[in-house]
Amino acid sequence: MKIAKQISALGILAMTAVLIYGFSAGDFGQDGSKLLQNPWGIVSLVDLYTGFVLFSAWIVYREKNFFRSLVWVVLMMVLGFFTASLYSFIALNTSQGDWKKFWLGKRVDG
Repeated sequence: MKIAKQISALGILAMTAVLIYGFSAGDFGQDGSKLLQNPWGIVSLVDLYTGFVLFSAWIVYREKNFFRSLVWVVLMMVLGFFTASLYSFIALNTSQGDWKKFWLGKRVDG
C-alpha cells in the first residue's frame, strides 16, 4: 500500500505542475480548437474521458452519499487525473491498510 500512496502522491504533484503550466501558458480556447481538428486529438480525448467515466464509476460505487459522489465526478471531469490521484491518495490513507476497504469504501460492510 505504501507504493500505491507514493504513486498517487506523485500523480498529485505531476498533475498540479502541468495544470498550473497549462492554465498559465496556454489558451484553452485556441489550443482546444486545434486539438479537435486533429483526428488523434479526438482519439486522445475520447480515450481520456473513457478513463474519467470508468474512474468516476468506481467513485460513485465507493461513496454512499450522492452529493459527495457528484462533487468528485464533477472535479474528475474538470481536473482529470489530478482528482483521481487525490481521491486515490485519500482512499488509501483512510483504508488503514485494508485493500478491501480501499476498493469498496463505504460499501465494505454490505
